[in-house]
Amino acid sequence: MKIALIGYGKMGKAIEDVAMKNGHEIVLKITSENTSDFNIENLQQADVAIEFTNPHSAVENIKKCFDANVPVVCGSTGWLNQWQEIENYCTEKNGALLFASNFSVGVNIFFELNKKLAALMNNRPEYNVSIEEIHHTQKKDAPSGTAITLAEGVLNNNHNKEKWVLGETENNVELSITSKRIDPAPGTHIISYDSPIDSIEIKHTAHNRIGFASGAVIAAEYIIDKKGIFGMKNVLSF
Repeated sequence: MKIALIGYGKMGKAIEDVAMKNGHEIVLKITSENTSDFNIENLQQADVAIEFTNPHSAVENIKKCFDANVPVVCGSTGWLNQWQEIENYCTEKNGALLFASNFSVGVNIFFELNKKLAALMNNRPEYNVSIEEIHHTQKKDAPSGTAITLAEGVLNNNHNKEKWVLGETENNVELSITSKRIDPAPGTHIISYDSPIDSIEIKHTAHNRIGFASGAVIAAEYIIDKKGIFGMKNVLSF
């Protein structure tokens, strides 16, 4: 499999390492220093693109992959207010996109545990649920995309909360997400249910970026020769 890496920071380098160990080839690496190389002709050398950049460039990067008829795996977060635009463009171009707020297999299992626990606690309004996420100081968006996915998992399965908010809240129907930026944390997410009697907590801690990188490569292998929009639930058959 020939891969184009759009974004070659710490995550891009981790993906490159995993991909090459799995026998794949990196044919294009795009950074802020060689944006002129990010063109249709160069993209078409790849079987698939993996995009890890930032909220400000992700949408245009995804569109360029659609224009090149190259399936794209996207791990950038913070741009989902433009999701409908991307969905429409994907349909128009008959493209392929696999988006995930987190590609780690462990985190995606954690997503399912979170939904199950939220459903179990639906009839227990005495427990107040909250979310805390901790990442390294270079992470630009807050809350993390993973925390937002977890919040949506709670809201869709527990009717005691109506919406999530960033920071502490006194409103009982608001789900608080606390974001902390501490080096060198690659990512910790904690879901807490607290009552006057006791507390229940589930937690996922990433020890390094290998889990994220491995999941992104698995996703790239999955999306080859497909059309449409997919997520890690498709990849992992949840």
